[in-house]
Amino acid sequence: MNESNLRVRPLVSTDFEQVRPMLLDMGFVEDEGALAARFPALCTHPDWGLLGAFEDERLLGYAAAQDYGPHVRSGDSHRTAKLHDLYTAPDCRRRGVARALMRGVEAWACVRPLRYVFWYANTREAGPAYERLGYTAADAGQEGYLFFEIDLGDPATRIPHPERGS
Repeated sequence: MNESNLRVRPLVSTDFEQVRPMLLDMGFVEDEGALAARFPALCTHPDWGLLGAFEDERLLGYAAAQDYGPHVRSGDSHRTAKLHDLYTAPDCRRRGVARALMRGVEAWACVRPLRYVFWYANTREAGPAYERLGYTAADAGQEGYLFFEIDLGDPATRIPHPERGS
């Protein structure tokens, strides 16, 4: 597989059969029936970005991000989204899928009025993988996890997360 063969696009309800095993592998699925019912609605929900990386018709990985909407005090100037999931099929890891999905998440964030995209990652596999992608980790305040954030604002006005109080 060559990264140029990857196509990242929004997931649609008919992608569920391919994404289902990935969602289950991520864990914390309490009710598979509820997951199947919820998926189509989230594919079209305006606050969710569900993206898939495809090679031909095969889904190689997915990303799920949620726009939290305007900040209560600052409106859109500090609007934030959380990256909930980034998953690459085990046989496709270290082949550019996660990088393509993260570019897709950043593009999704840029067309909204988002300022920040943040996420937490375990220190075992996920944290080092994000660092290999070029993201910088910070202490998450929880043992075994790292905090990551993309600031999409003007670099001249960036305030580090612990100092801005959001």
